[in-house]
Amino acid sequence: MARSLLGNIIVHGATSGRIVETEAYLGTGDLAAHAASGPTKRNRVIFGPPGHAYVYFIYGMYDCLNIVAEPEGQAGCVLIRALEPVDGIATMRTRRPAAQRTEDLANGPGKLTRALGITLRHNGCDVTRGPILVCAPDQEDPFQIGVSQRIGITKSVDLPLRFFLKGSRFVSR
Repeated sequence: MARSLLGNIIVHGATSGRIVETEAYLGTGDLAAHAASGPTKRNRVIFGPPGHAYVYFIYGMYDCLNIVAEPEGQAGCVLIRALEPVDGIATMRTRRPAAQRTEDLANGPGKLTRALGITLRHNGCDVTRGPILVCAPDQEDPFQIGVSQRIGITKSVDLPLRFFLKGSRFVSR
């Protein structure tokens, strides 16, 4: 699912962006996953039905968006790491005034949620019905997928589970 989300569009309100970078988290066998030690109050959404948003708060300041990817009862999700802004760029600039360039509006998991106005209140929402929607683009542009190790973790670092659009200037750094 981490690969198949690339190129799709995330829409929230009047803002939207093309997914250019994802990371897969495999569940209870993946020590970097929130689900590694089993279900908790915080991560229960990951064990629910696929196609739902798992939004969590990190570092006391950022919300991060994941999409549940496994059948109900099995943990696994995909972190949305970066977007290419599509619609509502003026609104994104208001929400992310420190971003100097369009490329900097949503080129990280905390940046993209702030740019799109996604918060903890969206945890558990169905991304096929809203208010956050993941949909196919109107026109599919061909792209090549790059693969690397995940970024910013200390456990299970050797797994090549980060996927991105090769050559995209909107991928996180």
